[in-house]
Amino acid sequence: MKKLQSSLKNMLLVLTSICVIATAILAYVNQLTTGPIAQAKTVALKTAIAEVVPGFDNNPAAEVKTVTLTIEGKELTFKVYPASKENKSIGAAVESVTLGFGGDLRVLVGFDPEGNILNYSILETSETPGLGSRASMWFQKGAKGSIIGDSPKDTPFTVSKDGGQVEAITASTITSRAFLKAVNQAYMAYTDKETSQTTTQN
Repeated sequence: MKKLQSSLKNMLLVLTSICVIATAILAYVNQLTTGPIAQAKTVALKTAIAEVVPGFDNNPAAEVKTVTLTIEGKELTFKVYPASKENKSIGAAVESVTLGFGGDLRVLVGFDPEGNILNYSILETSETPGLGSRASMWFQKGAKGSIIGDSPKDTPFTVSKDGGQVEAITASTITSRAFLKAVNQAYMAYTDKETSQTTTQN
């Protein structure tokens, strides 16, 4: 077999061949993993909905509604998952996203028909491990910053540092503000109520 001469043309041919093969392999792997990843996300979402609005016998994920509101001058979109039992509404789970200290903070909040918070689940967080990441437990029932059973109907949730009624996570005030903002916005989406209210971010 004749050895290829070392030339710019031959080197380009080899590099091009490698790139084509690598791209084909990546595309194939992506095709193989797309389905399982999507399925895993679907299962995780269904589990989270069951945690924040327990007792439903419908399929909230299949009945999801999209709500678009103008909040603080920005158009935001929310996903609302209605929950019912024996064809009677028992509330809904609302997906809300705000910007935390380290990136997006995605929260799923469960409300009863009166707008009281049943539970919540952190779907996505980029907060500092051991500090901001404590939001998953800090605001639960019995915890220092508990909001379970309460509602931002009359007064939006704010941290005590800003004159509010909720104790912030120790050394994570920014994360606490972001979390409470996500909950307040989830309530607005649940009640389909727009607002021009501003919130403190410092």
